[in-house]
Amino acid sequence: MSRLATFLAGTSSTLAALALSTGAQAQDFTFSIHHFLSPAAPTQTVLLEPWVQSVEEASDGRIQFEIFPAMSLGGAPPELYSQVRDGVADLVWTLPGYTPGTFPRTEVFELPSVHVGDARATNLAIQDMMDDLAADFEDVHPILVHVHSGNALHLANGMVESAADFEGLKVRSPSRTGAWVLEALGAEPVGMPVPALPQALSKNTVDAGLVPFEVAIPLGLAELTSASVELNEGARFGTSTFLFAMNKDAYESLPDDLKQVIDDHSGAALAAEMGTAWNEIEPVGKQMARDAGNSVVALDAEATAAFEEPFAAVAQRWVDEATGQGIDAAALLEKAKAAVAEHSE
Repeated sequence: MSRLATFLAGTSSTLAALALSTGAQAQDFTFSIHHFLSPAAPTQTVLLEPWVQSVEEASDGRIQFEIFPAMSLGGAPPELYSQVRDGVADLVWTLPGYTPGTFPRTEVFELPSVHVGDARATNLAIQDMMDDLAADFEDVHPILVHVHSGNALHLANGMVESAADFEGLKVRSPSRTGAWVLEALGAEPVGMPVPALPQALSKNTVDAGLVPFEVAIPLGLAELTSASVELNEGARFGTSTFLFAMNKDAYESLPDDLKQVIDDHSGAALAAEMGTAWNEIEPVGKQMARDAGNSVVALDAEATAAFEEPFAAVAQRWVDEATGQGIDAAALLEKAKAAVAEHSE
């Protein structure tokens, strides 16, 4: 081979190597994940951290994430949805209830007449109906829409043994549907992000809070309350929906093969697993409350039956409001109930 040919061959190899190197660099992506709970909360340890690890491994390290808990990127919890929508954060895990009216269809799964305490069943029902809910998520790319096991009542003092005992209580509400439940029971709802609940209980700003036992763990509520109440056979006073979502532009910036990695780790791939995880952690929170000397009570069937009428009134309130927004709310409610029943064991 001539010196010129040798030189050209070497140059071509060098250029090819540089092209490969440049291409590889262009395929690397690092995204932020922002949420409002502590790094010790099950949301981070059970959902976000394992998800990050799985996606990073499936992408051969071409996708990387950095998790920012406890609003460490700034802002307040109600701003998380606008942060992911506007690209301030690449992904967020948030509570749709913090932005009332933004997710009118998804609210159907928060109703106590729909969610009966099984997070897995409701998560799978949500997946069945994502097409029905799609209009709520046009501005983001949803990874997972899910619930926790549902809202138990955690009281700083005293006990609730009947629907009538809610009268006059000031109770932290997780969402507007939660507030409707409390209003239907004669209680005074107090809206606040859940990280503010411990201080509100300790200062007697509220008498109680509606949260699952899972959330009570990282908040240390066992030390701030004396009693926790749920309904018969583990039924709850409604639930909250949660949104794990990605900024649309961030998702679209990925090449097709990496979009597929995200898709393979979204929706149905997570719904059952996360529902089971949330169900399994509830007994842990209950035992922590008992260990702290608190009463953990499930109301009997007769006492629980007294909640059916106010719960039905809340469902009708949602139907009336959603219908006014052009949603076939009555049909959506019945479809959601049927989907949850289908997946309930």
